[in-house]
Amino acid sequence: MNKKFLLPGLVIAAITFGSFATGARAGDGPIVHEAGGLSYVSGGVGDESLQRLREQVSEFNLKLVFAMASGAFLSNVRVAIADGNGKTLLEAIADGPWFLAKLPVGKYRVVATYAGKAIERSVAVDATALNTVDFRWEHE
Repeated sequence: MNKKFLLPGLVIAAITFGSFATGARAGDGPIVHEAGGLSYVSGGVGDESLQRLREQVSEFNLKLVFAMASGAFLSNVRVAIADGNGKTLLEAIADGPWFLAKLPVGKYRVVATYAGKAIERSVAVDATALNTVDFRWEHE
């Protein structure tokens, strides 16, 4: 094989692969999950993750934020969302302090549990506005 043709080919392959790999990382967003016909995503640990969630927030109508009373953000919060009749529609573990969900218009009960302490909120979701609900835990 002629070596003077091999090196330029390898350089082109490396540049092409590098541009695909960079493009894949740049386009990766938080993974949107489906549960019972509902969409949700969570994250927000680190600036990059938070920015990606900010870019997706318009696709959702419920935003839950998890933090200590001191303001320190939390992850690994158990989230349960039930409809007005008490039927659990979604159960998940939040990967970060933001949890975004797309729900049909209606009233819901949201229970967020961290370190064995549950906080419950009643939430009304409509079709036109993002409803943001804060959950704050006192120090143990």
